[in-house]
Amino acid sequence: MSASKLVKPAIEFKQSYLEALEEFHAEGRYEFIKLDDIKANFPAFVEDLNGGRRHLHKPFSDWAEPVPETALWMVKDREFIGSFIIRHRLNWHLEKWGGHVSFVIRPSMRGKGFGNKLLQKGMPFVSYLGIDRALITVDPKNTPAIKVIEFCGGQYQDETPKTEQFPARKRFWLDCS
Repeated sequence: MSASKLVKPAIEFKQSYLEALEEFHAEGRYEFIKLDDIKANFPAFVEDLNGGRRHLHKPFSDWAEPVPETALWMVKDREFIGSFIIRHRLNWHLEKWGGHVSFVIRPSMRGKGFGNKLLQKGMPFVSYLGIDRALITVDPKNTPAIKVIEFCGGQYQDETPKTEQFPARKRFWLDCS
């Protein structure tokens, strides 16, 4: 068995990624990413991810200024484990609800320590992009993610309140140096 690693999205992980997307859909996440569309043209999906043209978060209206993103996948033994997304800078929306970094582990792989590994392995990439301190926001009820962030040195700042359009978020800062 090999160690888990972060890689650029790649065609070789198609089957495993599609299985993970089905798992996410089953829990009501990422439903805006249409499985049939991705199956039909997975190479274009991967190319869009690697070119920063496709975002793995819910798309927002035109009022949210887009920012450059880097998508990385955690894989182990040719199996997709999770995603690590780096936003190269913050806009007004990301300062409250999105942050520099988002990460997710596929449901069937949760509880196995991959969240800690994903965040630890991802932070050097954040630093490489010139981000000294990274903002991570999380649902206040997502205790496992909060534990991962705290385990990796995240310092709690505050909690944004729920609004008509956006959920409440706890905000943490991680030192990337």
